Amino acid sequence: MKQERAARTRQLLIRSAAEAFERHGFTRARLADISSSAGVTTGALHFHFANKAALASTVEAQAAAILRCAARSVRQPGANALQLLTGASQALADRLSHDVVARAGFRLSCADGPHRPGLDLRGEWFECIRHLLTEADDHNLLAEGVSRQDAIASIAAATTGFEVLGRTDPTWLSPASLSRFWRLVLPVLATTEALAALDLPAGEPLTQARVVEILENQN
Repeated sequence: MKQERAARTRQLLIRSAAEAFERHGFTRARLADISSSAGVTTGALHFHFANKAALASTVEAQAAAILRCAARSVRQPGANALQLLTGASQALADRLSHDVVARAGFRLSCADGPHRPGLDLRGEWFECIRHLLTEADDHNLLAEGVSRQDAIASIAAATTGFEVLGRTDPTWLSPASLSRFWRLVLPVLATTEALAALDLPAGEPLTQARVVEILENQN
């Protein structure tokens, strides 16, 4: 019972810290406010965490676990690299939209300032983009004339923008917003055959007929 109570208290403190870091940033977040919001004393907080930096590092680590699990959850037999990339972007946006620990930890890991993050979650996402677009290129899924490096840079920049804009307007991280982005980009990025195999959430599948319609409208 003591172990279960301690585990619950620790999770309450992590969530309370995430809310404080998101609202005030690392520097202005106060341990007294974090402990009060979690319903425990400052002494109880220090039993679990030596200082604010230790709390921030734990929020980052838990965010990393949440976001990595979300990215892995879209893997399915037979899915090609572009399907995995679009699915991962949707899954990560969903977690950033709905999970304050994921949101705060991601931002802490990207921030400059007195708290030196031990993780680079944005860098991990960029590496995921690079890996999947390299795989797509190797499997001839990218349209003729598309530069792999240009595609990596453009998608990394655009998805970073969704996260930043989503801080003040959560609709930027909605499934519909991500689907609209991919429906604009994929007809330029992918071959006709690769497009026909894709299925995006929050919208109609990119069927062969839809592919033809898109391509005809571009001409």
